[in-house]
Amino acid sequence: MSPQTNEAALETAIEHYLLNVHKYKRLEDADFSQDIALFKAEIIAFVKDTQAETYATIERTNDDRTDKLIIDDLVKALNSLGALEVMRHGFKCFGRTIRIAYFQPAHGMTPELEELFHKNRFRVIRQLHYSSQNRNSLDMVIVLNGIPIITVELKNHFTGQNVSHARRQYQNDRDPREIIFTFKKRTLVHFAVDPDLVYMTTKLNGASTYFLPFNKGQNEGAGNPVAPAGKHRTHYLWEDVFSPVVLLDIIGRFLHIEKKERQIEVTRAGKSDLQKVTSESLIFPRYHQLDVVRKLLANAKAKGPGRNYLVQHSAGSGKSNSIAWLAHRLSSLHNDKDEKIFHTVIVITDRLVLDRQLQETIYQFEHKQGVVVKIDRDSAQLAEAIQNSTPIIVTTLQKFPFAASHIERLESRNFAIIVDEAHSSQSGEAATEVRHLLSMNEIEQTVRQRAEEEDLSDIDEAILKAAAGRSRQKNLSYFAFTATPKEKTLSIFDEPGENGNSPFHLYSMRQAIQEHFIKDVLENYTTYKTYYKLVNTAGEDPLVPKSKAAKALARFMSLHPHNIAQKTEVMIEHFRHHTMHKIGGRAKAMVVTSSRLHAVRYKEAFDKYIQDNNYQGIKTLVAFSGTVIDKDIPGVSYTEVGMNGGIKEKELPEKFATNEYQVLLVAEKYQTGFDQPLLHTMYVDKRLAGIQAVQTLSRLNRTHAGKEDTFVLDFYNETEDIFESFKPYYKITESGGHADYARLAELKSEIDTAQILHHDEIDAFCNVFFAPQEIESKKDHGRLESILQSAVDRFKDLATEAREDYRAKLKSFQLLYSYLSQMVPFQDAEYEKYYTVIRYYIKKLPLPIGDPIPEVDDDINLKYYRLQKISEGRIDLESGTANPLKGPMDVGTGNPDEEKIRLSELVDMLNERFGTDFTQADQLFFDQVAEEAVNDEALQAAGRVNTLDNFKLVFDQALMDYFIKRMDGNEKIFTKLMNDESFRAVASGHLLKKVYGRIREDG
Repeated sequence: MSPQTNEAALETAIEHYLLNVHKYKRLEDADFSQDIALFKAEIIAFVKDTQAETYATIERTNDDRTDKLIIDDLVKALNSLGALEVMRHGFKCFGRTIRIAYFQPAHGMTPELEELFHKNRFRVIRQLHYSSQNRNSLDMVIVLNGIPIITVELKNHFTGQNVSHARRQYQNDRDPREIIFTFKKRTLVHFAVDPDLVYMTTKLNGASTYFLPFNKGQNEGAGNPVAPAGKHRTHYLWEDVFSPVVLLDIIGRFLHIEKKERQIEVTRAGKSDLQKVTSESLIFPRYHQLDVVRKLLANAKAKGPGRNYLVQHSAGSGKSNSIAWLAHRLSSLHNDKDEKIFHTVIVITDRLVLDRQLQETIYQFEHKQGVVVKIDRDSAQLAEAIQNSTPIIVTTLQKFPFAASHIERLESRNFAIIVDEAHSSQSGEAATEVRHLLSMNEIEQTVRQRAEEEDLSDIDEAILKAAAGRSRQKNLSYFAFTATPKEKTLSIFDEPGENGNSPFHLYSMRQAIQEHFIKDVLENYTTYKTYYKLVNTAGEDPLVPKSKAAKALARFMSLHPHNIAQKTEVMIEHFRHHTMHKIGGRAKAMVVTSSRLHAVRYKEAFDKYIQDNNYQGIKTLVAFSGTVIDKDIPGVSYTEVGMNGGIKEKELPEKFATNEYQVLLVAEKYQTGFDQPLLHTMYVDKRLAGIQAVQTLSRLNRTHAGKEDTFVLDFYNETEDIFESFKPYYKITESGGHADYARLAELKSEIDTAQILHHDEIDAFCNVFFAPQEIESKKDHGRLESILQSAVDRFKDLATEAREDYRAKLKSFQLLYSYLSQMVPFQDAEYEKYYTVIRYYIKKLPLPIGDPIPEVDDDINLKYYRLQKISEGRIDLESGTANPLKGPMDVGTGNPDEEKIRLSELVDMLNERFGTDFTQADQLFFDQVAEEAVNDEALQAAGRVNTLDNFKLVFDQALMDYFIKRMDGNEKIFTKLMNDESFRAVASGHLLKKVYGRIREDG
């Protein structure tokens, strides 16, 4: 074999780069002490070079035993504390602390530390024979100051091998009991590498060793991009990651021990109980995590504060760790002049788990308390933390509006604000309060300068301060993380990434799926459609508002006991036959319902069906807010706790995680942020669209040992609609263009032209609203009310259509100004005045007057019903194109005077849309078949002694004879039965239950 194509050629190429570019030195096999898995001479040389005084002190007392004493104490520390802890904080020897690594300081004000940093000794050794038990050798080992930190197994395509062979070599031929591989005590990470791909693990565990991809991504998916000529696709590993600066950065500021608590069900003496189990993992950043933190830091260092960054990272990206690393690094970031760029880092999140993770991770880096403060009391605590320049603050957005009252003055400072889930944290007035509070001085300086130039009044100054607080501030940088950005998010967080637009950094849903960090929830997607026919039983045929009556009829249909019962049967039988045996018999399902009343009725239907059929191993829980009243059952009310047998709301996720419960029925709860890896199947009986569809269905995407797939059964949505919802977020999300600034001026002009809200009223309202605090009066609320009352009366005098058209213009102005003012500072105070007044004026306007939703339940009966499977298979996101997201548009007027229609006409229209060509003759055909089957003595005998499933075997054979026997009576329905398999299956299933039920009743 040519030397250019064998495995050693890749080793040689990597070694050459490390030696000649990164200035590593080469070690030999003989330098390694197998019994302790260390390079003793390297350790002693490093200590003498960097800590000569300490070495001399120990030597004065111990003479020629010094080296052995140092090595022995180091081995003890490595075995008890772990290599990572010892590298960061040193170890004790003869009462002195000895450092075993030096990390690059955050600034240049400590040149002595910079000098020590450059004295770290990076070494490489090829074909290291690491064991005294065999002659196995590692292709490559990287050594830091005598401690082996990285092992590498290399494979070459020219030899017929690839990265999978390297992974199997680690799993099958590398004994994790060898000292060099012992978890935490020596090597920190193990890389499996070929010319195209890289995988890594921090813990060898035999055949169970779990590898993570460490690849850059290609075409927004898995893999690595095409490399420059003459390079391997994986060249970034040795050219970038293995550089001394980057490796020490990873060891010092990324790697950390993650402890996870989970509850397992333990059975003792026949009684089940939950027991907490703690596991440890050594977290090495995945490539995209390392990449996003480094790029954000580099950009922030070069450009300073005042930038807005969007990080579009999919579920499964390890966002919590990325945020923790970024927060820690931003808190100590300095520019080239050694000036601190951010005085405080504020993490805005609703996730309770994030603050604990931040505290634990950062403590491992610094061994300091108080670096991270969680705001868990009130706004005063937030104000105190800000004033004290706490390095990292973790809080919710809702604490900010009230914090300002606790801060009289805030010195000019720069803040880095990390937003967890951007689109939910940066909308509304609360987000504006963040800028107002943290940019207090900057806003005052800007407005004061303009006031001096234009001789503004105190009121005008207050208005301009309010306007200035809406736009970006030069002392604030935002770092927003989300998997599903809205168009507004893309526009506000607009720092360009490599593609020249927002987002700044991408780890796509496509890459997360292809790298197996999340499941593809659209891989098995089945849709059903409900066909039905309604009959108008009303003595009269009233005129009803068309759209509202249609909604009422649809609600009547969806809540009809027969519809609930049929869908319940489909879901439970599917769960029994297809889901419950998945994931080792631990798989769970979620039922997504349209309303709280739907959730209540489904819960009752599920429990009844399970009890009637004596099914074991299926128990349900329900989740909804508040109290539900079912008008069909007077005097009864329902609560979540009551329907769940007393399980408290906070206990529900924990209870659902046990083996006792399998199905969770929800109404507007647990559709976002709910993390249950055992969730395998979702039954959807609700309209889903856009981000809501993505977030709801993504509850299934968590991975778990033994979870090979997922399943969705959707009674409501079309596959095309789900595709349209997911496609924009599958790869990079694109904006469809920004809102029109000129439209804002047009809306203001149209509002003025209507002459409902007068200029003098706007001025009067603002004079009170923006009055300095020291002259505020308790009567101000009443004054504000009275100022707007005349404008409210003028609104009431308008005709209905004109009234709603005016209301729509007000809402459009409010929405558009709120959106645009976050991107561009408005110099005209008039817009802020209009926005402020309109915000409160709209709330005083009477609600649209329209026809009430008609009560149709007593006037309508369900005549026919059929539930039919429409499609099944994968919704392929690789095909088609995504529609760019759109910005705010004008608000519609609604239609309070909507078209009236006869109830009978509306029923006919719905039957045409949702029905089939059922006729009385068709009904008679099936009734006659059923009657004949019920009177069949052979079927009677079989039905009395068999279960439904066993009876079906006999019934299906007889049924075809009945169909053929009656073919002349209804040739049309017979042809449909013979040619339409789905229709035949539905008809057969319906007749089976009807006949079996009759036989058992008569039996």
